[in-house]
Amino acid sequence: MRSAKLLLCAVLLASAANGEPLDTVEDDLGILNPDDTGREMIIRKIEMGVIDSITCSLGINVTKTENHELARKLTRLCAEAGYTKAMTWLSQLENNGLGGEYDPDASAEWDRRAAEAGDANGRFNHGLNLMRGHGIAQDEALGRQYVDDAAQQGLDIARRLQGADYDLDEVTPDADNWKYGPHF
Repeated sequence: MRSAKLLLCAVLLASAANGEPLDTVEDDLGILNPDDTGREMIIRKIEMGVIDSITCSLGINVTKTENHELARKLTRLCAEAGYTKAMTWLSQLENNGLGGEYDPDASAEWDRRAAEAGDANGRFNHGLNLMRGHGIAQDEALGRQYVDDAAQQGLDIARRLQGADYDLDEVTPDADNWKYGPHF
């Protein structure tokens, strides 16, 4: 009897594993069996206006894909909702022209907002922007204060910059120097 039950369980499990995916059905009452992962789910959540920590954390992964327009849309919604990690990611998108134009002023503004919200990465990035005068008026002394705040919060790269006597090449080698020079 016991072996018959085990055999039945094995057959049922094998059938379930080889079964067809359930159809998604949408009606006035909602969605039955919605996609719960991937791009389609993120698009659906954006359309529904669902901006929460889980959706926003998934949005960070979208920034790592080739769909930068979608990444920018979701990341902007999350940043505007106050999620500081999204603010720093949106800054990165703006600073590299991913999913839109290169916009150092917008990049610096998102770093400033993250810094003011207390985010260590935002403070570090805002400090770098101030020290360089990238997207914001240059103020090296204030920039160092922000880097020091980030280091005090435990951000290793900020401590590394302090240890290098604030030599920016220590943390951002010359690959992007074209961005940071004076634009006459």
